[in-house]
Amino acid sequence: MLIKKSPEVPYSEITKKTDYLSRRSFLTAAGIAGAGLAASKVLPEMLSPELAFASTKLNFKKSDLSTHGEDITPEKDTTTYNNFYEFGTDKDDPSKNAGKFRTSPWSVSIEGLCDKPQKLDVDSVVKLSSNGLEERVYRMRCVEGWSMIIPWIGIPLSAVIKAAQPKPKAKYVAFETIWDPKQMPGQQRQVLDWPYVEGLRMDEAMNQLTILAVGMYGESLPNQDGAPIRLVVPWKYGFKGIKSIVKIKFVEKEPPTTWNRMAPEEYGFYSNVNPNVDHPRWSQATERRIGEFRRRKTLMFNGYADFVASMYNGMDLKKYY
Repeated sequence: MLIKKSPEVPYSEITKKTDYLSRRSFLTAAGIAGAGLAASKVLPEMLSPELAFASTKLNFKKSDLSTHGEDITPEKDTTTYNNFYEFGTDKDDPSKNAGKFRTSPWSVSIEGLCDKPQKLDVDSVVKLSSNGLEERVYRMRCVEGWSMIIPWIGIPLSAVIKAAQPKPKAKYVAFETIWDPKQMPGQQRQVLDWPYVEGLRMDEAMNQLTILAVGMYGESLPNQDGAPIRLVVPWKYGFKGIKSIVKIKFVEKEPPTTWNRMAPEEYGFYSNVNPNVDHPRWSQATERRIGEFRRRKTLMFNGYADFVASMYNGMDLKKYY
């Protein structure tokens, strides 16, 4: 199995690493850090159940496709400052509200225009890759102007596509997030048209950089970052990385996507990182790396032009933004 939990430790008692560290900082500030042993005994009781969830070490290989020469963003930032509207619209809402989200059992439906539709658990999806799990360190840029460097763990989406054997008419791949308002408080409000949906053109989905991630920082995905399985497309803005996927469907026509449907004048279907196409309300020419104060120039295709630019030859990238 991909994910194993220690039989001696109940799921509800496993403390997330960043929650432990934040509480240790609190104890230090309160002047009682010296009581380390005593603190270690009371921390599980202090931990809010909303913040407690399991984190499991994963076995993986490091990929040559990783971005090199850039500092990885601290895990505490990527797990406490992110967008996941299903758990709230503020950046810290996902980390506050996703702790009780149940990610097991879980299944992903592979359907639509393909010869081998199937319904798979996450382990079975991972096993479709002959190379097993890989770590890919990618630049990730949000349309709001901030960026991170994240070590994802996953498999090429192309492995899933090949196993499903799409029909010649399948030109696009559509994705859908779980719809569960009882577990996802953000879905109880009509801030978006639920469930969240996304899509890629077939050649984008088959590109070697496109992955389905099940982990980050050597461990399984935290709930607030899209557990148990999410899309990662590093040359596109972050909102293309649909989280908590339950459906992958092969279709003939361009599928609807959540943000394009909500605000088509601001969010296009392709959503490639392009510093020459401004968002209607701000410039995309620069970005701020989380943890830095200075702004840096935004790279075309987020710096992955060598891998992806050829897919858009002849396209007007201002029209098809």
